[in-house]
Amino acid sequence: RCAGRLEVFWEQQWGTVCDDSWNLLADIVVCRQLDCGSPLPGSGSAQFGQGTGRIWLDDVVCNGMEDDLSACRTKPWGEHNCNHEEDVRVVCSVCFSFFNVEINNAFKLQLVNGPSLCVGRVEVLYSQHWGTPCGDKWDITDVEVVCWQLGCG
Repeated sequence: RCAGRLEVFWEQQWGTVCDDSWNLLADIVVCRQLDCGSPLPGSGSAQFGQGTGRIWLDDVVCNGMEDDLSACRTKPWGEHNCNHEEDVRVVCSVCFSFFNVEINNAFKLQLVNGPSLCVGRVEVLYSQHWGTPCGDKWDITDVEVVCWQLGCG
């Protein structure tokens, strides 16, 4: 359920999304909406086969902070200049990219030394020890996953 060709439901019909203007920020929104963690590299066109029927969305532009895909800017629903060779695929993972380990009940996060529960230094409980992840390759995807995991928006 966290990887595949992206389809959306509108006017009682499933249809695909064109990859024109699609980027990592749109992947972030979709993965969050599906409760699937963060996007993995390699999302692209038609890798899970081509859809059939309607193409509902084209030129999707997200800022990465939207709660769901419908809040992103797009051409009007049903208007497109695409074919199914351009269908979006998204691959999400419930893994933190900075650890590359699966999130489970034993894997916990917290923010410390900040003014609220949603501000501070990231610490991770791993093998019964709290530690701080290295900042190498830290990016907006990692921030989004941490905020999502902590319920901070």
